[in-house]
Amino acid sequence: MKKIGVLGSGVVGRTLAEGFVKRGYEVMLGTGHPNKLSDWQSGANGKVGSFEKAANFGDLIVFAIKGTAALEIAQLVKVGISEKTVLDVTNPISDKSPKDGTRTFFTSEDESLMEKLQELIPEAHFVKAFNYFDSKAMVNSSKSKAQTMNICGNEESAKIEAKEVLSQFGFKTKDMGKADAAREIELLAISI
Repeated sequence: MKKIGVLGSGVVGRTLAEGFVKRGYEVMLGTGHPNKLSDWQSGANGKVGSFEKAANFGDLIVFAIKGTAALEIAQLVKVGISEKTVLDVTNPISDKSPKDGTRTFFTSEDESLMEKLQELIPEAHFVKAFNYFDSKAMVNSSKSKAQTMNICGNEESAKIEAKEVLSQFGFKTKDMGKADAAREIELLAISI
């Protein structure tokens, strides 16, 4: 069973980490403040560490970082995630949203956040996944009425690995193609 490094300790990161632990994986939750999460232990298989420790620990990486910090954290863990499948859960949601409550993105129509991450670390195998589902639905999808999750990425073997994981979480997958398809997939997060 592969070890999972979950980078990001917000609601999404913790939810996915717990979902992996429930499925029998050994998980390290990576955060910028490990001491603040000393109470997060999910049985014998759940640990907390720095972003770098979690990146080095995981055979498979879940990148659940706030979009505005994603590139900075990616640079920090560059060596640890190289040559690994990285499930990219990030969204390019701006910190400055209009007063009407709508979300705005800091990326353009011509480039997704995942493309920027892939460009920054070409040795990592990013696969866009989970980013447009509510955190509760990420780990509790019913197999009897499995929802379809759109994924994309440049590396075929990484997409196969992502599909296997998503199947364990109760999802069917639809491969949307290469990394540039993340432009469309990230737009789905506007409504969550």
